[in-house]
Amino acid sequence: MRVLYLLNISNPDRLSADSGWIFADLLAPALADAEAEVTIAAPAAAGDARCGFRQTKVPGTKYRARFSADIDELVALIRAEKPDAVVANQIEEAPAVRTALLEAGSDALLAGYCHYLPFSFADDGQLLVDPSLNDVGLGRPVLLAFAAGLAACDRVMAHSYTAASWITAAAARMTVDLGAKLRVVPAPRDERLVRDPAVARQSSGTGGAIGVYNHRLYAHYGTGQFVDLARELVASGTVRLRVMDLFGQRRVERRGLDGSPEEMRDQLAALPLVQIVSDRGDRVRYKNLFAGARFGIAPFRPGCPWSMSVIDCQGMGLPVISPKLGWLAEHIDPELCFTTAAEAVALAERLAADGEFHALHAKRAHASTADFAPALVAVRYLEAIS
Repeated sequence: MRVLYLLNISNPDRLSADSGWIFADLLAPALADAEAEVTIAAPAAAGDARCGFRQTKVPGTKYRARFSADIDELVALIRAEKPDAVVANQIEEAPAVRTALLEAGSDALLAGYCHYLPFSFADDGQLLVDPSLNDVGLGRPVLLAFAAGLAACDRVMAHSYTAASWITAAAARMTVDLGAKLRVVPAPRDERLVRDPAVARQSSGTGGAIGVYNHRLYAHYGTGQFVDLARELVASGTVRLRVMDLFGQRRVERRGLDGSPEEMRDQLAALPLVQIVSDRGDRVRYKNLFAGARFGIAPFRPGCPWSMSVIDCQGMGLPVISPKLGWLAEHIDPELCFTTAAEAVALAERLAADGEFHALHAKRAHASTADFAPALVAVRYLEAIS
């Protein structure tokens, strides 16, 4: 099977912070191992030497990524690659891709991967636009573009059963019939970030157990709630926090649209017992920053269909405590989910002090990622687009 993989990269200057690129970089070699011919069309190469690469322009902003597809470029790509399947990782681009397939005279299957959902649901079932995509009221146009993308695809892939249920519900409200299009295909784990907790050396350092927060610091990830929780965690006296600054110095265009990561980073840096660290775009350094940590903390993002950062922690044998939200509540052990800050502090303190409890959940966390090995995901991926 010849697969043309259309990849938008929102962070070309810090690829290690772009989960879509990481996903493609891990998946493409596994697809090649499964005898698929893969070409990545993106601003930066992904995969290995067996994978083709066609360089495309950086979209500049998250809105251009959704509204400025170059159909001439797409037609040229399709005619050159002659794919059996085209994957639109930015699903809002799917109508443009469908148009390009028509113009190129290609009968390739069009699949969309719902890497990011531009909506969430309130407790009362109300459909809410994503605040991160709602500058000057663009949230609803983005949502409608997402629905148009669903309609244009032959296959629609989602990370999780939670995400699939949300997509189904949102599509129905926008009169898009998904029929039998939808498939659940999780993102692959990074095998470089896999460590058996049974052989991992447990830290017994002074100053409190280390909790890791390795998520993007956008306000829409619920980082303000994490800042509040961080205050209570460090006040307990048994926990220190290691917060990863995944972005580093962002481009002016990105800061202009949303300056919250820098604001949140400054608030966290001002707290005692909170260490702000950077992986500097190096996956080995990123892995080493987990060394000695006792547990991870999930984000407070309401519409969370998946979290590669959570999987990174779990693959390393770090139990993750989490608010009861979205996919997090589906995937994380119920014993480690909380609804109040007091419950979160109690869980952190128990993981810090109770060796048996920690060992049990370290083992469970590690095991929960086994089905996300790239080879297994590649099989599901190829089944989905066949």
